[in-house]
Amino acid sequence: MTLRPATGDDLDAIMAIERASFPTDAWSEAMMRAELASPHNHYIVAHEAGVVVGYAGLRAPVGASDGDVQTIALDAARRGRGTGRALLRALLEFAADRRVREVFLDVRADNPIAQGLYRSEGFREIARRANYYAADGVDGVVMRLDLRAWAEARQPSPDDAGVCT
Repeated sequence: MTLRPATGDDLDAIMAIERASFPTDAWSEAMMRAELASPHNHYIVAHEAGVVVGYAGLRAPVGASDGDVQTIALDAARRGRGTGRALLRALLEFAADRRVREVFLDVRADNPIAQGLYRSEGFREIARRANYYAADGVDGVVMRLDLRAWAEARQPSPDDAGVCT
């Protein structure tokens, strides 16, 4: 599996995953096309042998101090194999390169697997949005990540690098 920037040529594959992953509240093709084209966004795809198996997007305008994970979705067969984590980390690395300090996201209250992934990377719940996913009557969990702390936690210590002091 490899990651690369998403392009308009990926739209059909992205929409197939979008509709399968979010059957009651999938974004429209026009919305996704606009997301991919926006200079404020960074979308990436995970692919295997030329087939898109997942995608993720971040909104982080140049000069902004905060960013928002817009979406992460995977083909059902790719779940639980580290692809979601790879996509999330790639978005966070991009945000760090843009000097973003905080990253926010919304996740369904009934999606403990996604919440667990986000918590394991350092996101913390800061609020709940009642009935945010209205089509299903599900609350949204708002999470925040201190990106500097995340980046520092990922830096190897001298001991990790095999340096003796």
